[in-house]
Amino acid sequence: MITHPDATWAPDPEPAPAPITPADVADAARLVSFGLQAKLLPARDAEYAELIRRHREDPPFARLADAVATGMGLVVLEVSPRAGMAVAAAEESVFAVRMGDYSRRAAAESTDRFLHGLAHLAVAAMAFPRPEDLADDGYLGRVSVNGVDAFVRQACRRLEQQAEAAGANTDPASDAPGLESAWRVWARRSATGATKDARRLAGSTIGIVSKAVLFLVDSGFLQKVSDDSGGTYRTTARYQLQVRDLAGSAAMAELLDLGVVAVSDGTASLLPADDSEELVADAGLPFHAL
Repeated sequence: MITHPDATWAPDPEPAPAPITPADVADAARLVSFGLQAKLLPARDAEYAELIRRHREDPPFARLADAVATGMGLVVLEVSPRAGMAVAAAEESVFAVRMGDYSRRAAAESTDRFLHGLAHLAVAAMAFPRPEDLADDGYLGRVSVNGVDAFVRQACRRLEQQAEAAGANTDPASDAPGLESAWRVWARRSATGATKDARRLAGSTIGIVSKAVLFLVDSGFLQKVSDDSGGTYRTTARYQLQVRDLAGSAAMAELLDLGVVAVSDGTASLLPADDSEELVADAGLPFHAL
């Protein structure tokens, strides 16, 4: 017996997506506003946690929230319980905080602004010295103010040795790598200095690192752990996401290629300094996957 399919039969049509309501738009904008509060985590706010859950489980809502962020000049790096809605400002966004703007607020002299940029680069390199550290969502780097200054000074020493070996211990050519033209400036600057009332000079290298670190704390990228070694801090998920974007830069690669940070089994520290090189006290910097 041969049966013929019923030509009138057809599969039920897919249900039409629910229309976007003003309440949905408000929720999406609310999620983005949470993401702009750099220090706020979903674990500390029930409404934030619920919106993160909705973003992960409701694709139309996720697309709506991402579109709201894009319209505000923001790039969504990650949406997760660990990082919240981690966003970065696009270059032309009103929310962008450019390094030049930061450094102009932090220092009046152009040379100091240059050193502030180097301090930020060093913090990132020390916090995540290996590609696998950036790839591991559970990894937390740990940095200290004195340790970052010591790291840069050891890098300066290594660059000086390379220049001497090459017979080129003069002012670098205009096309020399960025660090090659930077080490002399940092090496000549006092590590601490002091005012008449014994306060640390803001223009000293440790003063510059301190300002850089405090900026990262205010941005939700670092959290203070203790006052040891001039201030010890651990990284946040947001900072890891930011450094992933920075990791491909030539300057950071150049800094890590100097081999100043020793990495073996998941911990790292500064390499022992040469006897001829005086480092900041308590500058040793352990790394921990906490």
